[in-house]
Amino acid sequence: MSPSHEAPPAHDYLDRTRFPVDEWRLVETAFDAGDLGVTETLFAVGNGYLGLRGNVEEGRDSYAHGTFLNGFHETWPIHHAEEAYGFARVGQTIVNAPDAKVIRLYVDDEPLLLPIADIAAYERSIDFREGVLRRELLWRTPSGKRVRIRSTRMVSFHQRHLAVMTFEVTLLDARAPVAISSQILNRQDGEDEYHVRAKAMGEGVDPRKSETLDRRVLEPQHCRGSVEEGRVELGYRAHDSGMTLAVAADHLLDTANAFTQRVQVEDDLAKMTYRVDAQPGEPITLTKVVSYHTSRGVPVRELLDRCRRTLDRAAEEGLEQQYADQRTWLDSFWKRSDVEIPGRPDIQQAVRWNLFQVLQASARAEGNGFPAKGVTGSGYSGHYFWDTEIYVLPFLTYTTPHLARAALRFRYTLLDHARRRARELAQDGALYAWRTINGEEASAYYAAGTAQYHINADISYALSQYVQATGDLDFLVREGIDVLVETARMWVDLGFWRSEEDGSFHIHGVTGPDEYTTVVNDNLFTNVMARFNLARAAAAVRELAARDGLEYERVVRRLALSEAEVVAWERAAADMAIPFDEHLGVHPQDFHFLEREVWDLDSTPLDKRPLLLNYHPLVIYRFQVLKQADVVLALFLQGDQFTADQKRADFEYYDPITTGDSTLSAVVQSIMAAEVGYADLAYRYFLSALYVDLADRHGNTSDGVHVASTGGVWSALACGFGGFRDHGGVFTVDPRLPQAWDELVYRVTLRGTRVRVAVRPAEVELTVEDGDAATVIVRGEEVTVAAGSPRVVALAGQGPRLAGEPAPVPGRERGDGSIITATVPGT
Repeated sequence: MSPSHEAPPAHDYLDRTRFPVDEWRLVETAFDAGDLGVTETLFAVGNGYLGLRGNVEEGRDSYAHGTFLNGFHETWPIHHAEEAYGFARVGQTIVNAPDAKVIRLYVDDEPLLLPIADIAAYERSIDFREGVLRRELLWRTPSGKRVRIRSTRMVSFHQRHLAVMTFEVTLLDARAPVAISSQILNRQDGEDEYHVRAKAMGEGVDPRKSETLDRRVLEPQHCRGSVEEGRVELGYRAHDSGMTLAVAADHLLDTANAFTQRVQVEDDLAKMTYRVDAQPGEPITLTKVVSYHTSRGVPVRELLDRCRRTLDRAAEEGLEQQYADQRTWLDSFWKRSDVEIPGRPDIQQAVRWNLFQVLQASARAEGNGFPAKGVTGSGYSGHYFWDTEIYVLPFLTYTTPHLARAALRFRYTLLDHARRRARELAQDGALYAWRTINGEEASAYYAAGTAQYHINADISYALSQYVQATGDLDFLVREGIDVLVETARMWVDLGFWRSEEDGSFHIHGVTGPDEYTTVVNDNLFTNVMARFNLARAAAAVRELAARDGLEYERVVRRLALSEAEVVAWERAAADMAIPFDEHLGVHPQDFHFLEREVWDLDSTPLDKRPLLLNYHPLVIYRFQVLKQADVVLALFLQGDQFTADQKRADFEYYDPITTGDSTLSAVVQSIMAAEVGYADLAYRYFLSALYVDLADRHGNTSDGVHVASTGGVWSALACGFGGFRDHGGVFTVDPRLPQAWDELVYRVTLRGTRVRVAVRPAEVELTVEDGDAATVIVRGEEVTVAAGSPRVVALAGQGPRLAGEPAPVPGRERGDGSIITATVPGT
């Protein structure tokens, strides 16, 4: 096994006897209780608002139960051992909502429990074209009766608040009494199916770790059930945040068998039970339709009315209409977004799973951000980070722009919170929270949290990218420009000019994306991105003044904007300090970075990885060692600001000292390795990123999908191998097709026109699939492609090709004559 800081050799990461290749489905052919946490994540279904982990229908046999509603959270006061002004004060965590997935089965009064059941046949699958989780199994009961169970689970993309489940039971060879218990269970405060509080959240959840929520979270407000209607309802209010939640479920049992029906409803449980005199060959089909609604303060009774309307509408439309709407929604998504790798079905399957995860995290977020784990798990407490803007939004901007717009509008709604946070840190303008749900800073560790001021520039970058790709000036003028202006104000106030250095503008005391190096001066990524932010804000104001004087005056009044401010932004951008070491020929990650010695990753035992879980931060901070790409990320995002030689030199320096301890790193390393010419390394990094969750490469997939990495997979394909770039609204293509591939096809929507880009070893073919025309520069040649007239551009190879990998850093000589050495601390 390769050391974990190196890109592993190219291989198929999955056990194909259990997870066979299928280009449009993820299929599991054998149940294994040993990796429940991983498969619960891989088979989760969601729509960006509502998420249901892939827990087994029968309930208790799970690693971590999960039903999540984006933005629905509880708060608590953060207590610091040593207080200081400006520390985060209010913690926020996503709440595990009442679980409506539970459908328990008893045959001859014996429960179906998968880990101990005699399962003669098993298949579970999720089809990315229909968005439905399916499971079919054949169970031999303890008395020897064979029972076929088929179930489905779907969270609707079409109806934001709706989930649909079916559960079909058929006795194959003998009659038996059958009981089906359909439940909504408040695990957050209640018990498990057997009334054991310690197991309420699942076998893999340690109740001792819930130190922040040591009292009841959800206060009961309503419970109701009706046998006649087949409907049960529960309502709650979060204790501290005051948020409200309602959930209701309709039940319909369809069978030729005789049955009775009972309902039981209490504060933390709503249960509909069916007792069936089951005859062989007569199916018993339960349809369960569930609606969730949440609010920051609307009374529960109003939310219940909304649930009822949702359920009534679904009943009127019928079950088949829900499936048809889901298929139509996904057909449209794949038409805009699919990335194709002909001849590589294994890679194709994994690519589509990743893209499907981005959709499940974003499609109906509407008014919320995208949690780091989407709605598939409680990892990172459901917080929103910079990951959204840098790793997820590019995919949405170029394939489903209205989803990118919604995410950026969410950041706009947090602007007042960001203004207050800036004042707390003695800054002008606005400073966005490093991690948050409600807009308030929730990071208790400022060195690797609040100090990452670059989040301002990341948001401004994504906003600018969206406007350039779509031409959506309406959003820019009404809301986006406010974000650009307030973030620019923060930068010009945070930094300073040092006159003795020819007026260079410096930014001190910040942390870049690499969290193994904190609170530094002139972090390259921060300075490069702040320069972009400042210049873009100034340009937006100037362009608006020239284009629309009336709107410009409105902006000036709304933001109390002065000409002197805009001039200061332009000057700061022009004077920004961009460190460069002439002797080593690289950009230092920060002003003092190259003075440190290198951490010897080759000699670091794997049981000491990741470093942040095995070494004190102060130990890590003393070395040249990266958690994730930092300078290399700047090379990608601001590639037009660096020469080809600089990119290669920087990549060759930083790649060997990057641990990859963060799942955010491999996609960026793949993109830049491809651009500078390390084709084999780029491919290995890509595969490493592609299977981050599918193969549980970081050992924490059980916490939820790494949404940023799944978004980054698209960038690795379109921008890395596909060579797509957008700098200042100029779209270019310079491909780096892997040698093992015959073709790569991706799609980008450029100002309303969707272009299909097909990269082959000797050519690029551009085709307009929707819209009129678009202009793209292919290897320096400007190409305008119009509807009905595809264009083919010949390629002379796939860019530079470099053998091997970058050489190790230790042994290089600094400008003062000292030699860079490598060591492992404590050895």
